[in-house]
Amino acid sequence: MKKFLLSLFTILTPLLTFAQEDAGSIEASFDASFRKYTGWFVDAIFYEIPFSDTFQIPWVLIVLIGGALYFTFYFKLINFTGFFTAIKVVRGKYEDIEKHGVDTLYGDPTPNEGGDIIETIRDESADGEVSHFQALTAALSATVGLGNIAGVAVALSIGGPGATFWMILAGLLGMASKFAECTLGVKYRDVGEDGTVYGGPMYYLSKGLKEKGAGVLGKILAVLFAIFVIGGSFGGGNMFQANQAAAQFTKLFELTGGNSGFFFGLIMAAFVAIVIIGGIKRIAKVTEKIVPFMAGIYVLAAVIILVANFSLIDDAFSLIFTGAFSGLGIAGGLIGVMIQGIRRGAFSNEAGVGSAAIAHSAVRTKYPASEGIVALLEPFVDTVVICTMTALVIIITNFDGSFMEYGTPISEGVELTATAFDSVIPHFSIILTIAVILFAFSTMISWSYYGMQGWKYLFGKGKITDLIYKILFLAFVVLGASISLGAVIDFSDAMIFAMVVPNIIGVVLLTPVVRKELTKYMKAIKTKKEAIEEGAEDLTNEL
Repeated sequence: MKKFLLSLFTILTPLLTFAQEDAGSIEASFDASFRKYTGWFVDAIFYEIPFSDTFQIPWVLIVLIGGALYFTFYFKLINFTGFFTAIKVVRGKYEDIEKHGVDTLYGDPTPNEGGDIIETIRDESADGEVSHFQALTAALSATVGLGNIAGVAVALSIGGPGATFWMILAGLLGMASKFAECTLGVKYRDVGEDGTVYGGPMYYLSKGLKEKGAGVLGKILAVLFAIFVIGGSFGGGNMFQANQAAAQFTKLFELTGGNSGFFFGLIMAAFVAIVIIGGIKRIAKVTEKIVPFMAGIYVLAAVIILVANFSLIDDAFSLIFTGAFSGLGIAGGLIGVMIQGIRRGAFSNEAGVGSAAIAHSAVRTKYPASEGIVALLEPFVDTVVICTMTALVIIITNFDGSFMEYGTPISEGVELTATAFDSVIPHFSIILTIAVILFAFSTMISWSYYGMQGWKYLFGKGKITDLIYKILFLAFVVLGASISLGAVIDFSDAMIFAMVVPNIIGVVLLTPVVRKELTKYMKAIKTKKEAIEEGAEDLTNEL
């Protein structure tokens, strides 16, 4: 720990000295350089395919939504049919069969991979490092974040209230994508001799496609994903979070001086460093406490505002549905509104991106599909619930157009959302600032794990390589807090959406594997239910 912090201090000290001399020029230099070297990539990822003079769609969104629709129908609406099963799994109702296997407990002939070797102390019957709930909160901490606060405001400013409808649709369809990719994450994970789990798209792309005779393609897709997930961890999972947290913090306390964001970034980097040294277990322990707490505060405040304005909720939904299918004069009409909603919804819940599969792969279970079912809850909680509540609060408090003009892009999403909350709950921006910092913090620590897994895949598993990545990640925390939002959000979107391409290609090719795992797990649940029912019947007969 001491060596790690000393290395970090050595690297950041020159930056700190330079910032004190001319903070304003540093921020301008960062922004200009960042745009210069990342602009081409952003343009390529969001290149719009022209279907007509007025109808253009970014090609990457076609891949994303096309994949989500395919998974939804291929798995027979698992988005909805698996919802209540997912809640039962999170609550631990099937923990026994997931740890020991239904064949061991109830004599079901379904073959289960692995088993407990009684000659050893360690329980080999269920690989993994964290529980279903911990895996869910670790993944949620990466998705439930500033995309729900700043991202929704950005979408509404560009696409109007109608963008909310398309965000909700993106969330519902994304549930099927999350199910498929997280099932594969557990199915093809690597488990080290010490029990450490290495998982994610890098592994199911390379191992899964190799099984299908497409090993070269799988390896290429895996390497591409690893590169993109590292970039995503530096961008959307780090810089964007630090940037918005710093903006809200400096505004709340009316801090002046160009280096205020820089110093905030240093403090945030120090706290992140303390957590990420411990790996996924420490991250999971932190997120399982932070995520419910911060989400609870935010949702409670939104509920208070909605209850206080109950009579206006139907009017807000009317604007949402009307705007969703008209969008006249806003963001290029209907297609523009649709694109904004889907883009921001996907950025928030990351369904189809493949990142969540990395966190979920560390779960303790014998049945990969059990974690896939748990994972489908993420887009629902993140987008359908929290993003929708944020949108309703903004729309209701902005009926008079007092702080937002739809169709006019904003530069500070968090500040606008804070204005909406403050208009009903005075000084709530103070609490929102705390929530924003916690959102940013939890997202950064989870994305550090995602990026680390990609880094390990490319450069090997060792202490030196780990240290290099962590130092770079923490340096980007400081960088993100010091540059303008425009450069950060463009790069963040591009890196995260770039992950979609290799991930969706691989998952589509591996859907038969996912279906097989789903069938196996549902059969195990059915066997348990039948065994319990038979046991209850035998007991009744005895009595």
